[in-house]
Amino acid sequence: MTLKEFTSELDKLFSLKQAEDFDNVGLLCGNPTREVSGVLVCHDALENVVDEAILKNCNVIVTFHPIIFSGLKSITGKNYVERAVLKAIEYKIAIYAIHTAFDNDYFGVNYRICNELGLKNQKILMPKSENLLQLVVYVPSDYSEKVKNALFEAGAGSIGFYDECSFSVKGNGTFRPIEGSNPFLGTYNVRENADEEMISVIFEGFKKNQILSAMKSAHPYEEVAYQLYALENDNQYVGLGRYGELEQEMAEKDFLKFVKEKFNLEVIRHSEFLNKKIKKVGVLGGSGASGISAAKASGCDAYLTGDVKYHDFFQSENQMIICDIGHFESEQFVTEQLVEILSEKFPTFAFSKSTEKTNPVNYFF
Repeated sequence: MTLKEFTSELDKLFSLKQAEDFDNVGLLCGNPTREVSGVLVCHDALENVVDEAILKNCNVIVTFHPIIFSGLKSITGKNYVERAVLKAIEYKIAIYAIHTAFDNDYFGVNYRICNELGLKNQKILMPKSENLLQLVVYVPSDYSEKVKNALFEAGAGSIGFYDECSFSVKGNGTFRPIEGSNPFLGTYNVRENADEEMISVIFEGFKKNQILSAMKSAHPYEEVAYQLYALENDNQYVGLGRYGELEQEMAEKDFLKFVKEKFNLEVIRHSEFLNKKIKKVGVLGGSGASGISAAKASGCDAYLTGDVKYHDFFQSENQMIICDIGHFESEQFVTEQLVEILSEKFPTFAFSKSTEKTNPVNYFF
């Protein structure tokens, strides 16, 4: 399997186009034509991880965090980013990053955090907005199934855990072929009446080009009549963060002890106790202060994330407890998740989980 073939499957698996705009996901370095000899999965593709890949004869590193995040004007090894990239290039090792594509995935980072906490009735905390489009196309009745099948195969009509979703209305269409046309049916300069169906499907915006191409290829008309509408509906199955409910409510201190045990934590930074029971819990792996308002609006009693700054804690507003459990700590299950997902996708291929320490934060007690 070539690197191009491998990454093409990864692009589909993790929906890279769902990553945040600021992010740098996908293939960061590597020759797409090279054969894949082995894959190492890690949290951060640091120099010690590249050394591990060399030792394990892996020429592809799949990393959660992108080692190249902002632009590089030179690669001379003067900092930790350049040293890792330089060594990867020297040893012909490709690096592929997933990051917020997996943060936004319904079964991604925050799904695992919620499951570790045993949360029920889970929902996306900050669903993607301005993410959905609706296509309405008019098709001769005899061709409606052909066009619908083409739309479905291109990715239209998938809503949550349902696919091939559409709505059709039968009606009568009119048109008149004029000079310059090459009509599928009808006579020049004569208005025609045709039995048609109006087909409506919903899809994620990044699929637009492939869906329109499939529609036009399957449609018999020379000029296809269709409309696209941008929907204000939130996409409830894609977005950052997640929230759910504990099986049994807990006292605040008992909840923090529970979290420490589940995540094997040394310390939790938190806002003031409110002397209330904890039932609904919000989570956002990594730097998640941006989700505090959404967690409050969702009625969360506690919110778990990392990298919370001094002033961010004030946003609790005596409504919930904000808990900073650490950036790496909140994402600690990611590497294991990715190995599980990749092993299922490529059952005949072996994936190695990195054993190198990459968390830069240490604690002294």
